[in-house]
Amino acid sequence: MWEKLRSGDWLDAERLRVYPLMLLLLSAGCIAAVLMTAQGRFDANGHPLGTDFSQVWVAGLETLRGHPETPFDLQRHIAAQRAEFGADSDVYGWHYPPFFLAPAAALAHLPYLEALAVWQMATLALYLVAVLALMRGSAAPPWRVALLALAFPATLVNLGHGQNGFLTAALLGFGFLALPQRPALAGVSFALLAYKPQFALALPVALIVGGYWRALASAAAALLVMTLASLLVFGPESWIAFAQNLDVTRDLVVERGAAGFPKIQSVFAAARLLGADIGTAYAAQALVTTTTLAALVWLWRSGADYRAKAAGAIVATFLTTPYCLDYDMTALAPALALLVSCGLERGFGPYMKSALAAAFVIPLAARPIAAAAALPLGAVTMAALFAIILSNSRDACFRHVGAAPSL
Repeated sequence: MWEKLRSGDWLDAERLRVYPLMLLLLSAGCIAAVLMTAQGRFDANGHPLGTDFSQVWVAGLETLRGHPETPFDLQRHIAAQRAEFGADSDVYGWHYPPFFLAPAAALAHLPYLEALAVWQMATLALYLVAVLALMRGSAAPPWRVALLALAFPATLVNLGHGQNGFLTAALLGFGFLALPQRPALAGVSFALLAYKPQFALALPVALIVGGYWRALASAAAALLVMTLASLLVFGPESWIAFAQNLDVTRDLVVERGAAGFPKIQSVFAAARLLGADIGTAYAAQALVTTTTLAALVWLWRSGADYRAKAAGAIVATFLTTPYCLDYDMTALAPALALLVSCGLERGFGPYMKSALAAAFVIPLAARPIAAAAALPLGAVTMAALFAIILSNSRDACFRHVGAAPSL
């Protein structure tokens, strides 16, 4: 068994042909069932279609009505959601920086279902373009790459939640595509990820160690422009409200796991799921974060293939934050694409195929297994993938500078 896992020979052509198609059909069936049983804006269980997107749309409405600070007030934001979706509807907190009020307000110009469709289809298209671009020039035909990207279970999870995983994946993918030849453009792409500030540790480390100073300068300039624009459009009140809401976010969302620890895929949540108190969970997260960043420094200073470095930085982004959810794992797609591209060209190192297969499937299984058996397989799988990237980066198949994908 271990030899098969090491070689990856169990993942033969027939399995690669059949399993993704089965997953894609499962996703299509789930989506069709939800849409066919929906009643207006609600699914068969009375939840808003796109669940999490409902509060993004409501935040946009609040912003259009001249109150961009309201989404950060939990009680007022909940009241606004219930005014739109009913007194018994699910409610969600707004924890994004004011940057994300811009797309929310733009989408709120549309009726809810149209806004949801535009958001999901537009960001899904960006996601597919990024993954296809990362695999361009590889032995995999584009139609198969697109099929795998759609069959990736995180795609279904993200669609079900109406979330922003497609956008996160696209920005990471485009950023690492542009970085070697167009670092200023890469910096802008990375700066646009500022709506996910919890993902801010690994990328700057990689850029600093890699000597991508133009990308860092571009990212800083873009972030400054974004901040000034948000102050101009939404006023300082939105930033004041965001800062005041940080303690609520930390306590309710991160430490108490308002979304449910099975849904959160971080090391911190894994420790909490296993029964650790908050202090112990923070200590575990700090240890993993420190170790991961140190390993990332080694990886980006090594002679590893650029694609392995970029994939390592993406996976490290998940390991270094106490807060990432299963729909965020859509952003693993660029890392998987980079590693497959490298493997098809250079050969797959020990355990790499098995690690890629596990990372591909885990978004579908992580939450139900964690809920049923308190096993945090999401964080474990990402840690294993990162460790195998590091291990393989010492081998000949990864030790080639260059061969980087580009725009």
